[in-house]
Amino acid sequence: MIDPVQPSDFKETLIILGGAGIVVPLFHRLRVSPVLGFLIFGMVVGPSGLGALVGQIPWLEAVTITDTSSIQPLAELGVAMLLFVIGLELSLERLLLMRRLVFGLGSLQVILSAAAIWGVAFALGQPPIAAMILGLALAMSSTAIIVQVLAAEKRLASVGGRATIAVLLFQDLAVIPILFGVGMLEAGPTGAGFAEFGLAIGQAGLVILAVLVLGRLSLRPLFRSVARTRSPELFMAACLLVILATGLATAAAGLSMTMGALIAGLLLAETEFRRQIEATIDPFKGLLLGVFLVSIGMSLDLGQVAAQPFAILAAVVALVGGKLAIIAGLARAFGLPWATGVRAGLLLGPSGEFSFVILAPTAAMGLMSQGAADFCTILAALTMATIPLLSDFGNRLFARQAARTMLDADALKLPESTHRIVIAGFGRVGQMVAAMLEVHRVPYLAIDSDVDEVAKQRGMGKPAYYGDVTSAELVRHLHLDTARALVVTMNNRAAVDELVTAAKREHPDLLIVARARDAAHAAHLYGVGVTDAVPETVEASLQLAEAVLVDVGIPMGPVIASIHEKRAELQRQARANVPEAERRALDRRRLREALTAHHTTRTEG
Repeated sequence: MIDPVQPSDFKETLIILGGAGIVVPLFHRLRVSPVLGFLIFGMVVGPSGLGALVGQIPWLEAVTITDTSSIQPLAELGVAMLLFVIGLELSLERLLLMRRLVFGLGSLQVILSAAAIWGVAFALGQPPIAAMILGLALAMSSTAIIVQVLAAEKRLASVGGRATIAVLLFQDLAVIPILFGVGMLEAGPTGAGFAEFGLAIGQAGLVILAVLVLGRLSLRPLFRSVARTRSPELFMAACLLVILATGLATAAAGLSMTMGALIAGLLLAETEFRRQIEATIDPFKGLLLGVFLVSIGMSLDLGQVAAQPFAILAAVVALVGGKLAIIAGLARAFGLPWATGVRAGLLLGPSGEFSFVILAPTAAMGLMSQGAADFCTILAALTMATIPLLSDFGNRLFARQAARTMLDADALKLPESTHRIVIAGFGRVGQMVAAMLEVHRVPYLAIDSDVDEVAKQRGMGKPAYYGDVTSAELVRHLHLDTARALVVTMNNRAAVDELVTAAKREHPDLLIVARARDAAHAAHLYGVGVTDAVPETVEASLQLAEAVLVDVGIPMGPVIASIHEKRAELQRQARANVPEAERRALDRRRLREALTAHHTTRTEG
């Protein structure tokens, strides 16, 4: 007999979904960052918020979470998904190209920030070992929140965004030896301790090597097999399987789940499935990352904050200001503009989630007092909550400089240009368009749902990716905001309509050139919103007429001129033949876009 369902078993799930579905949209309407919304929601429903009143008001137990460990596995999975997406964005090739920033800027930031914090903590009376651990813990920054903020502001591809990610990557790598070092401090400086440390490092290296080798051999065949089924559910299952399997493999070796997820993302970034994977896991990543942010908000002891507000405020200002000065100076030394360095410093100045990972075992082992650990945990959580506000402050402070550097990806020598043409459909027509673009050295990216054709083109060195272009999530991950144009070559009329409508809704000014079957279809596409529609039957007729005229002896010049005139005339007719209903819908959409643009301009002004 099946045990009856207990509503209390789903309490945490209902509270988290309630926060995501009700509270966060409210913050969105108020133009407050969802990141801040999740953090505040966590403070309210946590043990030091409404949870502290359960003894006086018993019914509050139904809407509060008093045990933060109950949602910890989901929170860790959310951070792992985030690192997986970072790996997809970077790829091993990009990581190697960014090694100067990762191991140069990143290492100096950690060393100098930790040294400065150590000096302050030691001067305030902390023992040398405790001061050193505090310095290393607070020198870290929040990968989860910073990447979420950069993605929301569409700054991941900017110079400052890439530099910030480079520093975060080194911090993620640095956590491994830091945690091993803390463990050695507990064991004492014995030969066995150093031997154990070396053994652990070797074991971690072997696991990472095994994940890299197995990933190279198995990931592409796995996703190719799943993609042939054309089942979104199976594709989603494969994505989750890879994230969990690699994360748990590295966790079993003493590393974090996030390290395995990052490696899996780096491996899959080199495959044709990268774009579709991003679109598939994006909704899960956002929700699970929200769980992590709620858990951070719950960790804040509001009673302790109220007990010593001035000391905590001074510590917040000192931590963010000190790290900001160090990061801005280092960024300038590495050739980045002052504005970029300051904006990166505002993001990296607050502490991060790894502070909790480092401080918790340190206090448990008695290497520092529980009071110092609690104070620094509150400091880390509070500064993390300020990241969206600091980012907005940086955007306003350097608005003009941001406009000049926003898309300057060449400053970091990235291999993939953002100012390219996107080709939707890579059959015979799409391949012909791509061939002509290659002749004129115009960068492009191609998307197609035929996995075998994509694999064939990838084997020839073409920038082709597997994906369902009718998916709104995939359209968002094509970075059409930085594309020169969208070329639609598919022969599925419904799919073309869905793609064009989604692209125009997200990017009203985007240049769209679409393939049409005939003049009537071209008129329909103009009504949907394409810039230019090219009907196959008309073009075939014009080419046939051109061949006939040249073959019977008419000079080439007059023939080409007449063909161009006829093409222009047919385009005018197609535009004029847009169905009345579609014309009205297009006019309404253009009016809404104009009003929105006018309102945005007034607001920014």
